This record gives sequence, C-alpha cells and structure tokens, in this order.
Amino acid sequence: MAFDTIIELKDVPVYQKNILVLSDVSFSVERGQFCYLIGRTGSGKSSLLKILYADLPMVDGFGRVAGTDLMGIRDREIPFLRRKIGIVFQDFQLLNDRTVNDNLLFVMRATGWRDKIAMEERMVDVLEKVGLGTKGFKMPHELSGGEQQRVVIARALINDPDVILADEPTGNLDPETSEGIMELMFDISTSGRAVLMATHDYSLFQKFPARIFKCEGGRLMEMEPETTKTPEA
Repeated sequence: MAFDTIIELKDVPVYQKNILVLSDVSFSVERGQFCYLIGRTGSGKSSLLKILYADLPMVDGFGRVAGTDLMGIRDREIPFLRRKIGIVFQDFQLLNDRTVNDNLLFVMRATGWRDKIAMEERMVDVLEKVGLGTKGFKMPHELSGGEQQRVVIARALINDPDVILADEPTGNLDPETSEGIMELMFDISTSGRAVLMATHDYSLFQKFPARIFKCEGGRLMEMEPETTKTPEA
C-alpha cells in the first residue's frame, strides 16, 4: 500500500539532552512535496530530523514516517525504517579511504543488498541521476565540495527512499554549487519523494519556493514565503 502522507507528526515534544526545545509539534508532508525547515541554531531543527529517522526516541504524541510508527519503535525495526529514508548531511560523512563506488556499495551491503549485478546497475543509475556517471572510481578527496555532496545524495537515493531528510546540505557550498544541489533536490521531490531540508540559507526561498516550517519560541509553525525575507537564523 502506498502512503501519500510520508511524514505525519501530532503533538510531539522534541528534546535536546533532556531539555524541551519544541512543544506539540504537528505537521505533515505529502509525497512529492519539498519543504524547508528553518530556525535559529539550537531551535530544534536537527533534533526534529533525528526523531524522524529514529536517532532520537519519540516520547509522546503520534508520529509516522513512510508508513512506520515512531512511537515505541524497536531497535531491530530501525534499519527497515531507514531503508525508506535518505539522509543528507552538511559534512558529507563519506568514507574517505574508499572510492565513490565503494562508498555506495558499503551502504548497499549494510542495508541487505546481495545481488552483485543488481547492485552494479543501481549504483550506475544513482550516479547518473546526480551527474557523476564518470566519477565512481574517484576518491572523495579528488572531488569538489559540490561533487562530494552529490555523492551523499546518490547514497541517500540508493534504496529508492520515500523521503529525503537533509540537514544544511548547501551549508558549506558556494552559491553556484548550492544552486545545482537545490535543482537536484527539487528533481528528487518531483519524482514522488518527500524532501524536508533544514537550512539557514534564506536566499534559496525566492528561486526555489516551497513550503516553509519554522522553529521559533519552542513551536513549529508553517510560514508564508513572504514572511521569511528577513532572516533571523
């Protein structure tokens, strides 16, 4: 059964190190939607993302991501949830002693892939999608920052996830490179995935308009695009 609502939270508290940072978080994201998550440093953005991929426990309320209930999820169930989620970090977190191909193969083996032909075909497919079809043999240090982020996005796409969670994916990139990454992220959302992206870069909103959720004053609220022209983050 396909779920059109990929992310759904109702009345969920978000904690950072036992301190309540967001109260009664309620929002939903549908298949094919791109959404920004904004707010000051320490306002709860990253912690909210961690709840969505079960890196932090959900202690109250209702939460479901890609058809999986988050409340009371067991440790052995978390890998199955994460196969439905692609995670993109600002600092890449690539394995620097392995080629691009081997970085992707590492994730595939860790998430249950066994068929070598299928693995090779999938690896070629995702690298083509992110514009790195000829770079699989390269080591991460041989790539530009933008290319490394594209590898991270390829890695996030390996298991054909329902949702991409991105934490400041353009934070370390120059404006031109950031634009290329944003175009790629939007293409991913139009392919039927949900994308939730935490960012401090308010300049993106005009060129890449989308829904905007803001963490402020211990609450998560949806903003109108015109209310975010003056950054507070």
